[in-house]
Amino acid sequence: MTSKLTALLDWYSHISPQTLAQAAQFYAADARFKDPFNDVQGVPAIEAIFRHMFATTQNPRFVIGERIEQGQQAFVTWTFEFELKGKPYRIVGGSHLVFNSQGEVTLHRDYWDATEELLQKLPLIGAPIRWLRRQFQVPAH
Repeated sequence: MTSKLTALLDWYSHISPQTLAQAAQFYAADARFKDPFNDVQGVPAIEAIFRHMFATTQNPRFVIGERIEQGQQAFVTWTFEFELKGKPYRIVGGSHLVFNSQGEVTLHRDYWDATEELLQKLPLIGAPIRWLRRQFQVPAH
């Protein structure tokens, strides 16, 4: 599985609108992809998520961090860097990947805190979210 995971992570590191069609090389036809905003099944739906990413962000890229492999599963950390309306953003997260016996991804589940990493940084809704987070924060002594 190591070589399949390495190839997948290399694809993510260099993903572009031109390489999206290669998703079928890495994902099983009925693969499930879930993140804080999406829960889809099938390669065309997974490709649609990334087409949307390229349509709505500028200069998106994934910087791969650590990886842990165990049997037919892996967990990978990453940083997603992009610009939105000229302002740079970084989202730090991780992905749980499950592979079938052919080395294809059957489950890709992204974990990241949408509130911390994205929503509280947005102009209109950021202030109320930051206030709410402070209300639940344990005071430092």
